[in-house]
Amino acid sequence: MRKKAFTLAEVLITLGIIGIVAAMTLPTLIQKNNNKVVEARLAKFYSGINQAIKLAEVDYGDKSYWYQDTNNIDIDEEGKPINGSSTVEKWWNKYIAPYMKTIEVKYDTNGLPIFIFADGSSLKANQTNAMRDWVFYTTDRDKCIKKYSSEDESRGKCSFPFIYAPTNESFPYNYKKGFEPYKAGWDGTKQGLYDGNGIGCNNKEGKMNKAFCGALIQYNGWKIPDDYPFKVSY
Repeated sequence: MRKKAFTLAEVLITLGIIGIVAAMTLPTLIQKNNNKVVEARLAKFYSGINQAIKLAEVDYGDKSYWYQDTNNIDIDEEGKPINGSSTVEKWWNKYIAPYMKTIEVKYDTNGLPIFIFADGSSLKANQTNAMRDWVFYTTDRDKCIKKYSSEDESRGKCSFPFIYAPTNESFPYNYKKGFEPYKAGWDGTKQGLYDGNGIGCNNKEGKMNKAFCGALIQYNGWKIPDDYPFKVSY
């Protein structure tokens, strides 16, 4: 008996259907993978940096004694910042770097250090005159900023503000603690992380808009909520 073969038209129709299904499902699969990577990198950074602080306390005593909320960057004869001269980088090299591996250090235009980790994520000190504010990036900082055109637009997607202020009682979610996602002014509620104080994860305007997005993911067990307002990336 002669077997019936598929016609060219039938093959093309089948391939077309497969293509349509793939086009419909692929973006969802890609975003699910993005979510998993971002969740894992946030949780890994949070655990790693705070473990490093605990190890530093074994050698240097309570973090309250060696924490400092100051920064200074030397400038050259042309008034340009000298990379590697900042107080915050010297502090990092002494107290954190021995316990948390960084593979490279880059610098922004102000001479602020950007510490690169082995998984591709990075961390930047965020003030030229203080040490409490930091930004964690789920990828290389330049890649993150380029993807969304600005620091503000990247927030909550591939960049997440953190605070380290263990001696500052005006930061109740940071006092006597290590690195924590930005929660300054948070009212303690889940809804407050979405909408609170003009800087919640849903807020899209203002200098510190979307600052609570990292705290929201932390609140949800380092898992991105189903109603998270942005598509994250790395």
